[in-house]
Amino acid sequence: MTVKRVGMVVHGGHPEAVAAAGTVREWSMEHGIACKDIDVWDDGDRRSAHEEVGAAGDPELVVTLGGDGTFLRGARLAAAADALVLGVDLGRVGFLTEVPMTDVRSALDAVYEGRLDVEERMLLTMRASRRLEIPADIEALIRYGRGPLLPPTSVRPDCESGGEWGVPLDVTALNDVVLEKLARDRQISVGVYISGRLLASYSADALLVATPTGSTAYSFAAGGSVVSPRAEVLVFTPVAPHMTFNRSVVAAPDEPVGLRILERSGRAAVSVDGQVRGVIGPGDWIGVYASPRKLRAVRLGPMDFYGRLRERMNLTDAPAAVADGTPAPLWPVSSPPPGDLAHLAMPEGPVARP
Repeated sequence: MTVKRVGMVVHGGHPEAVAAAGTVREWSMEHGIACKDIDVWDDGDRRSAHEEVGAAGDPELVVTLGGDGTFLRGARLAAAADALVLGVDLGRVGFLTEVPMTDVRSALDAVYEGRLDVEERMLLTMRASRRLEIPADIEALIRYGRGPLLPPTSVRPDCESGGEWGVPLDVTALNDVVLEKLARDRQISVGVYISGRLLASYSADALLVATPTGSTAYSFAAGGSVVSPRAEVLVFTPVAPHMTFNRSVVAAPDEPVGLRILERSGRAAVSVDGQVRGVIGPGDWIGVYASPRKLRAVRLGPMDFYGRLRERMNLTDAPAAVADGTPAPLWPVSSPPPGDLAHLAMPEGPVARP
């Protein structure tokens, strides 16, 4: 496919990522393609996603060199520019990146020659009862251990007018939107609404709404369901709730999740894909719903999500299941199943009805 502009998001703390970035620059020069680093800084100030993309020359392909955290940043930028994103892997437990560092050049060749699939992933966006801001009196607390803060959220220009509830925020989440307590000794109290109906009022350490992609991140660590990234659902998961019902709830993409801070609750931080974006207090709302945008991720071969799930989560067979026989067969996703298990192969397309 035709690619004229490449932007790179590099994990500068890893020598392997820096070396791979050099390979991307060399490849781009050989093919007459503009290549720029997407820098988060502008004279010491943190750029917004749109400013980062603009400074990189509006890339058509964003290449991330690092782990899942680096990919999340690149995904936000790619979504803002409606660009493709290719994740090059340096992480240890991630699910998002596509190719190992050693295959950077061959992966770029495949993209250039059109030997790729484009996989669309669901994104989240938000409305809120007011603009998200970080109060000056707790900025140092939020900064501690979290790295550089993103600028305050802005209003989406395409939704400034109209009678819909709340302020439409210019927020894109690939993994999750999280409402979490600020003080260790005080949980947050939140009324949770799904599709406009009250589910329950929770007292918890945090409440989160995840995409299928994010179901293997914070939501999974909190006991949430694992969801195929090909699905389109919202996964609501409470974190350490003081109530018997502590399960995830999986909602349809047209069923937004509303979170209202109750009057006796402490303040709560709002995080988007792990980045704190603001603080809200009693009486404030946020609404999380499916974004009309989709992330367009490059795939260079069949996606083996369940094989990666088994590998990354170190899943093993229960001793009782194999005590009196042999383990269940395991084969690469690129190979057909054994003959006696051929019935497990799904048809490639819809079966025609007579």
